[in-house]
Amino acid sequence: MQKREEVLAYGLTLPDVYIDTPFHDPNWVLLRYRKNKKAFAWTYERNGHIWVNVKVDPEWREFWRRTYAAVVPAYHQNKEHWNSIILDGSIPKKEIERMIAESYDLIRGGRC
Repeated sequence: MQKREEVLAYGLTLPDVYIDTPFHDPNWVLLRYRKNKKAFAWTYERNGHIWVNVKVDPEWREFWRRTYAAVVPAYHQNKEHWNSIILDGSIPKKEIERMIAESYDLIRGGRC
């Protein structure tokens, strides 16, 4: 997974999700949960790659960062609860989908 469209398409397979561009900047496209309007995936282009910010359980935050060099503390968000995934082709698609789904579960359930 290396394209924003792939992230958005996957996110839209989750229940009650919609795409939002709240900053009136086409570089920032978010996936939100309809019932509470919370964003769980922030997509943007930076340094020649698409980046995706996802919410993360603090217990798993360092696991993801240690496992993949392309998972770093979140750009422009709380580094304790958010990671950035750099879509450079180094992370398997299923792992990216897992991180997005976990972010969705966290914001949907109100945890963290």
